[in-house]
Formats: sequence, C-alpha cells, structure tokens
Amino acid sequence: MLHALPAPLRGLLAGLLLAINTLFWCWPLFILALLKLLLPIPAMQRLCRFLMHAIAEFWISSNKFWMNLVGRIEWDVAGLEGFDKQHSYLVTSNHQSWVDILVLQYQLNRRMPLLKFFLKQELIWVPVIGLCWWALEFPFMQRFSKEYLAKYPEKRGQDLATTRKACARYKTNPVSVFNFLEGTRLSPHKHAQQQSPFQHLLKPKAGGIAFVLDAMGEQLHSIVNVTIHYPQGNPGFWDLLCGRIDKVVVRLQQLPIPAEFIGGNYDQDETYRLHFQQWVNQLWLDKDAELEALKQRFAPA
Repeated sequence: MLHALPAPLRGLLAGLLLAINTLFWCWPLFILALLKLLLPIPAMQRLCRFLMHAIAEFWISSNKFWMNLVGRIEWDVAGLEGFDKQHSYLVTSNHQSWVDILVLQYQLNRRMPLLKFFLKQELIWVPVIGLCWWALEFPFMQRFSKEYLAKYPEKRGQDLATTRKACARYKTNPVSVFNFLEGTRLSPHKHAQQQSPFQHLLKPKAGGIAFVLDAMGEQLHSIVNVTIHYPQGNPGFWDLLCGRIDKVVVRLQQLPIPAEFIGGNYDQDETYRLHFQQWVNQLWLDKDAELEALKQRFAPA
C-alpha cells in the first residue's frame, strides 16, 4: 500500500505507527502489572500474566501490520511445524541485527508462548518499552567483567540468581525463554576482536542457557534452534522501517534437551561445564555450516 512512497517517508510513517502502537498497548499492560503487584493471589497473578501476554501478542500483530504495509519481505521459512502454546520452550538464535527480534516475533507470535528475552540491565531505562519489558517479567542481566569479579568476588553467581528468580515466575504459565547465545550482535570488528573460530558467528556463551536448564529444565518441552540469514547483508532497524528488506531466510529446528544437562550445576561442576560447552560449541559449528550453505544458496544473482 505504501510501497510507492520514498523509503525515508516510509521509515517515518513506520516509526510513527510503531510509537502509536506501543503507546496504545502500554497502558492496559501497566494497569494489569499494577493489579498483579497489589493482588498477590496466585490465581489472580496467573490471570494477569495471561492477559498481559495477550496484550503483548496484539502489539506484535500490529507491528506485523506496519511491516507488511511499508515493505514486501519475501519469507523463506522452514521448521515452524510442531509448536503449541501449552508447552514451554528454550529458544536461541544467531544475532546480527536489532531486526532479528522483529523477525522472531513475526514468525513465532501465537505459534508458541510469548518470547521472553534476556536483556542488559541498562535497557530497563529505555523510555516506555523498558517498563513494558519489566512488566512482562523479562529477565534483566547485569554483566560483570573478569576484572570486576576478581575485585568483587561476592558478585559472582548473580546472573544465576537472577535467572533462577525469573524462571521461578515462569512456572505458572507456559513461556518461551529466549537467549542470544552470542550475547551481542555480530560485526566484523567484534568477530576479529574475539578471533572467533566460526566464519559467520561470534563465540557462544553457554552460561545463559545452562542457567535456564538448571532453573527449569524439567518444565521445558524442547530447545528451538533458530538460524536467520539476510541474503542482502545484515540490515539495520532503519532499513526495516523503510521497507528496504527484500528477503529473510529463517530455519528452525526443535532439539530434545539432553537428560544429562537437566539439574546440573554449571557454575560449580567443572565436568558438567566442559561437557555443556562442548555441546553448545557443536550446535554453533552446525549453525555456522548451515549459514554458509544458506549464503551459497541465496547468493544474489
């Protein structure tokens, strides 16, 4: 409908629609969050979470509307079968752009429980949306450097405690716990700085999903391993707003959770940690090979 407009104008209109959509849905979300705080009754809290998740799904559906309005993305997606909203999942993906989050929400909304992302502590201060993430009980993580932990060893294990606290809340409603294993977006600079052994990926950080398995492994139905590829190259968020993304390739694979990784202690059991890291590293080797195959298959003519 808006495809004939200049790209910058489409970007401004899409940004306006995104802002209106967020402001419209945030108020009922905040009211329910306040109600959940004031009425600490388990049945009432479950109901509030259910309604809050429904609001978030309406927000995502409205975002899908403006994405279709300003752009003509050709989707090549495989592996969407077999999900439902009655089970909980652990979801991970490679990370190249902020667009990844909108891509995941576009494809998975209402096919599985609402995705709950691990977020950096600083993002809680993002106007409006930071409060929305807090209300929806997204886990906020505070990262510490090795140097900081050496100076303040009492902070060690705080991420595990935060993850356990978040996952404890998820036991009353099905949820899809999401974690970008790389921890940050891929860039040539970061890839070189890490001396990553992977061609298309940064090194994975196994601790995040290990903590989730430690906290709620028996509750999770499976691991959903997502691979995202942009044949035109990694887009920016402004490219999405302007409708300048022509094609997105998404591959999803459901994997059983290895029984030996349920109930283990990643933080203190060195043998467990080594085996878990080897398993995650193999996932990443397979994903790197898949990305190379997708790059060759969808190379521009």
